[in-house]
Amino acid sequence: MVSAAEQLAQNLNFSAFSKATELKQRIWFTLGALIVYRVGTFIPMPGINAEAYAIAFNSFNQGIGGMINLFSGGAIANMAIFALGIMPYISASIIMQLMTAVSPHLEELKKEGEQGRKQINQYTRYGTVVLAIAQALGIAVGLEGSENAAGPVVSDPGLFFKFTTISTLTAGTIFLMWLGEQITARGVGNGISLIIFSGIVAGMPGALVQTLSLGEQGTLSAITMILLVFGVVAMIAFIVYIERSQRRLLVQYPKRQQGNKMTGGDQSHLPLKLNSSGVIPPIFASSLLLLPATVVGFWGAQDASSWVTTLTATLGPGQPLYMAVYAGLIIFFCFFYTAIVFNPADTADNLKKYGGFIPGYRPGERTAQYIDYVLTRLTVIGAAYLTVVCLIPELIRGDYFFEGGSSIPFYIGGTSILIVVTVTMDTVAQIQSHLLAHQYEGLIKKSKLRGSRK
Repeated sequence: MVSAAEQLAQNLNFSAFSKATELKQRIWFTLGALIVYRVGTFIPMPGINAEAYAIAFNSFNQGIGGMINLFSGGAIANMAIFALGIMPYISASIIMQLMTAVSPHLEELKKEGEQGRKQINQYTRYGTVVLAIAQALGIAVGLEGSENAAGPVVSDPGLFFKFTTISTLTAGTIFLMWLGEQITARGVGNGISLIIFSGIVAGMPGALVQTLSLGEQGTLSAITMILLVFGVVAMIAFIVYIERSQRRLLVQYPKRQQGNKMTGGDQSHLPLKLNSSGVIPPIFASSLLLLPATVVGFWGAQDASSWVTTLTATLGPGQPLYMAVYAGLIIFFCFFYTAIVFNPADTADNLKKYGGFIPGYRPGERTAQYIDYVLTRLTVIGAAYLTVVCLIPELIRGDYFFEGGSSIPFYIGGTSILIVVTVTMDTVAQIQSHLLAHQYEGLIKKSKLRGSRK
């Protein structure tokens, strides 16, 4: 049997979209906010020698700097006011979620509902400011110590430059954090994810042109280019298939006698996604890998014999240690984030409260154990899926499959494709939910008009 919601979803068309005034306002607001973000990635910081910085960035971009530039939406390449991007906020969110699991005070706040969530979000904002200041200071020190054939990167180094750099970059991150919250509240979808998504999408045309130029120069053979295109298409199809996959647990509701009628006895399903954590684990893992290495490229360029050079080479994308740490962090955050967003005990209690049960399992603790068992097995598969998707491009860049892989831009990678595909699917789902709500409102208004006429 097709539900009423599914029937409405099948009837959605352009005319329904054109009548949804609130949805159109949300979409326009989202587009306007993302345009503001993109403009900010091109506004350079004061006191930077553009020519000298371009040379320094080219050497920095070959290693982990390319990944940093990916998540900043290209702002690092321009040393713009949004150079730190939204990553300090993501790092602060990781720290707060880890602390929630070990701190009784934060655990109590989490259980208080909306008010507690607001307080935890406020703590996250404070942590974002602290991390942004620390990273901005590191960038300021690294820029002041960087010099090449075009001269020093900083025109007038000193205390004033450090102050302006820290103030500008920290303010840029705070503004992006606020902008993401506004998109979430007044726009379509998760604002933080859409900001990262827009930065990646904006760089993809240039990455495609760069990849094609590698083929023209002979760095990548024609067969390699064809295999690369088919690989990207296959990866997108694989991501869509896994992200839409679910394990549905049958839920039975008993029959009840109400007067002379027998009610209940319905069946439903408890859907468990194969990848319950979504795109969060790769983002969190990348954030932790980028956090200590934000400015090592500049320091390594200044002193080629320093330990920073060794760290940059060892933790560079495509290197064995980088891939091992990356895979470990992805697996850890898959289980950690799934445990945060889905509580089997609460789900079992809710089923018991409304009279539902899973056939073959007693309501309560036994049901919770079964749900936890199924969810753990699904999370193993989801963690393996995310690890494979994110590591295959790293293996390609490490020249393990063919020569010239290290020249492929970071925008054509597992993490970036995963973010683009999943955020696109989530945004489309948000738009569909708004359209369904609009359709329901229309049906309710029509029923009220008919009732008033009678």
